[in-house]
Amino acid sequence: MYLDRKTDMIMSGGRHPIKANYTVGLKNDGKITALHVDLFIDAGFTVDFSPIFPYTINKTMMKYNWGAYSVDYKVCKTNLPSKSAMRGPGDTQGSFFAETIIEHVASILGLDSIVVREKNIHTLESAKLFYGSSVESPVSYTLPSIWEKLKQSASFYERTKNIREFNATNRWFKRGLSLVPCFYAVRLSSRPARVTIFEDGSIAVEVGGVELGQGIWTKVKQMTAYALGQLWPGLSADIMAKVRLFQSDSISLAHGGLTSGSTTSEESCEAVRHACDILVERLQPVQILLKKSNPNGFSWMDLIFQISEGKHQRTRVEQQDKGDIERTSTVPVIQAKSQSVDLSAQTYWVPDSSASQYLNYGAGASEVEIDLLSGATTILRTDIIYDCGRSLNPAVDLGQIEGAFVQGVGFFMTEEHHVDNNGKLVSDGTWTYKVPTIDTIPRKFNVEILNSPFHQKRILSSKASGEPPLLLAASVHCAIREAIRAARKELPTDNNKHFRMDTPASMDVIKSLCALNNVELYLKSLCISTKQ
Repeated sequence: MYLDRKTDMIMSGGRHPIKANYTVGLKNDGKITALHVDLFIDAGFTVDFSPIFPYTINKTMMKYNWGAYSVDYKVCKTNLPSKSAMRGPGDTQGSFFAETIIEHVASILGLDSIVVREKNIHTLESAKLFYGSSVESPVSYTLPSIWEKLKQSASFYERTKNIREFNATNRWFKRGLSLVPCFYAVRLSSRPARVTIFEDGSIAVEVGGVELGQGIWTKVKQMTAYALGQLWPGLSADIMAKVRLFQSDSISLAHGGLTSGSTTSEESCEAVRHACDILVERLQPVQILLKKSNPNGFSWMDLIFQISEGKHQRTRVEQQDKGDIERTSTVPVIQAKSQSVDLSAQTYWVPDSSASQYLNYGAGASEVEIDLLSGATTILRTDIIYDCGRSLNPAVDLGQIEGAFVQGVGFFMTEEHHVDNNGKLVSDGTWTYKVPTIDTIPRKFNVEILNSPFHQKRILSSKASGEPPLLLAASVHCAIREAIRAARKELPTDNNKHFRMDTPASMDVIKSLCALNNVELYLKSLCISTKQ
């Protein structure tokens, strides 16, 4: 089914609107001792993916050590269009709620938000308490080192000082800087794959995952060359050019599973590796015989040609009194003829239950500048450090991190879902639904991939990179809040009072929170200022 963009947007439903009420217990130094949250999730008029949201929201909200923690969820059926899953479903909203609570506590106590974050960021012990077996060894818990490294590389405290000086000398432009952590729990699932070697040496690969631009096929192609390259050193480079990937369907490769959760690439790679291991096991006996007859070496094509020749060199069979006699050509293919080599292997990989879940860590710092008169926001700089484990493809993962972050900026800043009084979607195109553009991208964008230590039970020690970095875009929303707070300090009636800022933090929202959306309010503030 092919739809035009407007129809597609009307049918898609969008992300779930969620209302959160929370009660926080805290100490004067910013340490949170208890948190209770009531969440009301607008599912629309059908179930769709809504039942997973309590799980996904909760696993992201636990990014801080809340002490005594409880959540009450209600998935609400409404008379509005059904909502559906979108990149980081529930995780994005959960991250926003967590950061909002931290910002609220900081505002009430008059502390910098980074002080409150560091007071409540997980230690290894508290992370194990909240996330259980998903937390691996102490060496694998890289968040504390990422946090400290980013503070230094982003010159956080020096820039904070510079921003305060800028805000003190600029009436109509304000800046803000915020640094947030990322906790993202993923769960591996089963995945099928088929690898077939043809007589011309080419290799066809089918996997259950769908290529959506996230680089599944690139990583699978590399894994195929790597796994078949076990036959002898230096073979991987020759094989790489011979690999072709085909999009499977439910007949050619049943039980393909969902392409979701940021783990499809590594699951597909592992399934392919197992299929290649089967082929390597079948090819090794023929390889050993070839080494004896070709001491000077042989190529991939020699190996496959030897097998294919063994299958087709049988000529004619003549009937004689004493039985059948098979005549063969003079090509030395005795070893291939003596055994039937199946050059197609299919596997269904099932993850080890003891290693089916793990945590992704990262941190992001963003600096923004807001125009108080128009509400326009410019992201001046963003610094990200993200733990990819042993990246399967650093170039692909780097693109995933940058792309996820920018998409997250759309959620936190520009993408607003409007409906009319009848529930019909109004923002049904890019004229009314503002997706991130080239102007939304940070002017200076620094991303570092942290290669964490070897891990025996993860797939080649790699980690997911598709959805977790999206949550780091919360740093932009928090930085906007800091800039607005600086603007409101100049309003005698507001001072440091806490204010609510939902998503997205669009231009009109920012302008309104700076109290400059109304000339009368602005003139009134000037009068109060003059009298004082």
